[in-house]
Amino acid sequence: MASKNTICLWYDNDALDAATFYAQTFPDSAVGAVHRAPGDYPAGQQGTILMVEFTVMGIPCLGLNGGPGVQHNEAFSFQVATNDQAETDRLWNAIVGNGGQEKECGWCRDRWGLSWQITPRVLMDAVTGTDRAAAKRAFDAMLTMKKIDVAAIEAARRG
Repeated sequence: MASKNTICLWYDNDALDAATFYAQTFPDSAVGAVHRAPGDYPAGQQGTILMVEFTVMGIPCLGLNGGPGVQHNEAFSFQVATNDQAETDRLWNAIVGNGGQEKECGWCRDRWGLSWQITPRVLMDAVTGTDRAAAKRAFDAMLTMKKIDVAAIEAARRG
């Protein structure tokens, strides 16, 4: 890999499937080199896919087929800033509809256990704005949601 810093994500022998899904779902994403194991290792045999280089929205990643020993959790997530409800729906529905799981406040988990925050820009603008009363209304509205409803956040912001 040419990048100085790469995110390494552990998979249970399906890193290529995950990388392919990300490349098909997110803009500026692609599957790069696929590396096969030069010898047997605890989670696989010589010749099996060991690592997959890929990018997700321009971020270099390495998928490691390390076996079932390590599970993803919310301590790491990709936060995706979306421009509107259509983009929010498309990404959310792609993740959840491909064996993923809805979580709260714009979070969802893909079928490999990786967490995603599908976050409309209007939400971030609302909760970080200088009008603290509007920020609280938008924040309180967000707390009632799974997938973020842009119109509801805008309405809450306006009061």
